[in-house]
Amino acid sequence: MTDNELLLAISEMLDKKLDARLNPIENRIKRIEVDLLESKVIPRLNTIESCYTSTFDRYKDSVEDYEAIKQDISIMKRVIKEHSEK
Repeated sequence: MTDNELLLAISEMLDKKLDARLNPIENRIKRIEVDLLESKVIPRLNTIESCYTSTFDRYKDSVEDYEAIKQDISIMKRVIKEHSEK
């Protein structure tokens, strides 16, 4: 067996050993990441979504009121201007 073949064989053995030791660690890290998402991130996103949705609903329902208020103010400005001129 040549030196290169020997080094390659040793490298493959070490890779297999390292993979065997790292796989459980990688699996544990993935589980921790999923737990973090489920326990922290997703609930906070749901809260943000809820706040956004309720705010949107309030503003959506009052858009027509804003338009009416703008028209009323425009009329009031005109009337006040006319009365001031008189």
